[in-house]
Amino acid sequence: MHCSFCGRDETEVQLLMPGMEGCICNECAERADEVAKEYLRNISKATVEDIDMATLPKPNEIKEFLDQYVIGQDTAKRYLAVAVYNHYKRLAQHSQDDGVDIEKSNIIIVGPTGTGKTLLAKTIAKMLKVPFAIVDATVLTEAGYVGEDIESLLTRLLAACDYNVEEAQRGIVFIDEIDKIARKGDNPSITRDVSGEGVQQGLLKLLEGSVVNVPPQGGRKHPEQKMIAVDTKNILFICGGAFEGIERKIAQRLNTHVVGYGAGNHISRLDREKLLHFVAPQDLRSYGLIPEIIGRLPILTNLEPLDREALRRILTEPKNAIVKQYHKLLEMDGVELVIDDDVLDFVVDKSIEFKLGARGLRSIFETIMIDVMYSVPASGDKQFRLTRDYAEQQLGKSNFDMLARAQ
Repeated sequence: MHCSFCGRDETEVQLLMPGMEGCICNECAERADEVAKEYLRNISKATVEDIDMATLPKPNEIKEFLDQYVIGQDTAKRYLAVAVYNHYKRLAQHSQDDGVDIEKSNIIIVGPTGTGKTLLAKTIAKMLKVPFAIVDATVLTEAGYVGEDIESLLTRLLAACDYNVEEAQRGIVFIDEIDKIARKGDNPSITRDVSGEGVQQGLLKLLEGSVVNVPPQGGRKHPEQKMIAVDTKNILFICGGAFEGIERKIAQRLNTHVVGYGAGNHISRLDREKLLHFVAPQDLRSYGLIPEIIGRLPILTNLEPLDREALRRILTEPKNAIVKQYHKLLEMDGVELVIDDDVLDFVVDKSIEFKLGARGLRSIFETIMIDVMYSVPASGDKQFRLTRDYAEQQLGKSNFDMLARAQ
């Protein structure tokens, strides 16, 4: 037996794979794989600029898609839908030369933890026709210090499009936890703020648009590799952060009291819940973002804290709702899950009590269901009914009950 491509027999190669009318050795198979990948990559490069405006999802269609997975937050959804649609139009403009350049409008989203910032980003990535990457700002440091370089943000985007530079240069990057790189303080310090203001300074060139040399596999681990030049002029950046405590900055600017006494106490607390509606660029600056980076994030929107009704809907309505997931998990074991309505109300009340947001719903529900998921699949039962008494009993044995007593 010999290879039909190179002619070597089975004693000269490591592996010879037989086919219908011939054989191929492992080395020829590897070369064929490389040639095929390069060919497909060249095809995608040739069609990377072809964007058909007629088939693109309109802003209202993008919002309707987000509504299937994310409850509420209509204002933020509108901002995201318009930004993504305008990003498509900016890319389609490359085929026209009328002298009018459409500038990109980067977005920053402010909202408490558990309100859906990262979920919005992950959901919108499902329907996009451009590369999308979600990166975390908490690991970033200035060049030369332990941590990730700023340029590593674009490594995820390159990986999302199989290192096709032309395709990556029209992608969208969601930078999560942007508030974690806020300036640590206004007072001068003898040490460098390498994970705060230093990172913000490094992000300036990425946000505005410039040619950046990106290490494809991480610069410090592979210093000998060849850098990839990426132009960020047409990359849309969406930033999100909780900005814990920014309500105090907003209250100071509005000259209101976050906490009041007597007759004004209730009014002050209601105002505090609505303070994020009035967030402005100067509040971000007083929180610790430098003016240069705020200027490169011209669109500022906020996510509203989730009320009881929204949390209740999150349990059951989205396509990937927690209740639907457990129904499917037990259904795969042949067990029907029946949940009483007052159980859902109980879970929502506990999540509000501990101020955990939507993430708290999952942690509480998993605490309640852990014994069920352990014993029911092997029990042979065809149905399990989840009652409020059982839910309270399960939480009573967990750390949640200890937290409640500690408050």
